Amino acid sequence: MWQGVIPAVTTKFEEDGSLDHAEMERCFDFQMDAGCHGLVACGTLGEGNMLSHDERLDVLRLCKAATGAKPALLTISEAGTREACALAKQAAGAGADGIMVVPSPIYHTSPRETVDNLREIAAAADLPVMIYSNRVGYRVDVTPDMMAELADDGRFVAIKESSDDIRRTTEIYNRLGDRYAVLTGVDNLAFEALSVGAVGWIAGLAVAFPHESVAIYELIRQERFSEALAIYRWFRPLLDLDVSTFLVQQIKLAEVIEIGSTDRVRGPRQPLSGDHRRRVEHVLNVAVASRPQIPQF
Repeated sequence: MWQGVIPAVTTKFEEDGSLDHAEMERCFDFQMDAGCHGLVACGTLGEGNMLSHDERLDVLRLCKAATGAKPALLTISEAGTREACALAKQAAGAGADGIMVVPSPIYHTSPRETVDNLREIAAAADLPVMIYSNRVGYRVDVTPDMMAELADDGRFVAIKESSDDIRRTTEIYNRLGDRYAVLTGVDNLAFEALSVGAVGWIAGLAVAFPHESVAIYELIRQERFSEALAIYRWFRPLLDLDVSTFLVQQIKLAEVIEIGSTDRVRGPRQPLSGDHRRRVEHVLNVAVASRPQIPQF
């Protein structure tokens, strides 16, 4: 159902901490105009757990206004199953095309608890579901065996594969064939995952560099691997910014430099400063100055 480059959007704030609707509209339109294939609201990069449910639904609606006929997904990432189900129902009412579900990010569920948690949330939304498997960030691993157990429910359609082990993509296909759409969720494994069969990329740096992200995907799809690899090698220092405790601040700084956006965040996060900010600015400025030409595809 879902494929291509789907940015995990950042949430924009006014100086007083309220949502900056106008800036999000501008950024989301920019990403879609560059050829992205949908948007995911309020994930880790979108500071979803720092937002109220009403705020998350507002961001979802802005995403949907930008995507049109393409999918807009809301991330469901709640400590409790009850709260996750409540938000999932609201997402359906607010026009989500589907949901991306993180098993409880606070309590580290057992395999049985993980499967039951996912089933209850899917039933509450009654929408297509992308399972977000991220054993590194959330210490809950949705394994191929668990995916097989969930395969009897047609609402589970896709996997955001973020195990940080490139072998997992092949393991999913070997175990389950094409039952699920596999999308990579690790920016600096995107070329590798797409090359071995992933059909999409839930992308972080695409919020600032959507043209380059889409080019890598489309060139790989056309089996123009050497052209895609040239862009990817240039992109790698930027993609590494996504794999960090500070991914939100670093990617928002990329948006400042590349598209003139803001890097306001919700506390306890703070914008980058000092040597850390200077290091990231240097990486970004070097990349911008050496940007490769994107071939026609």
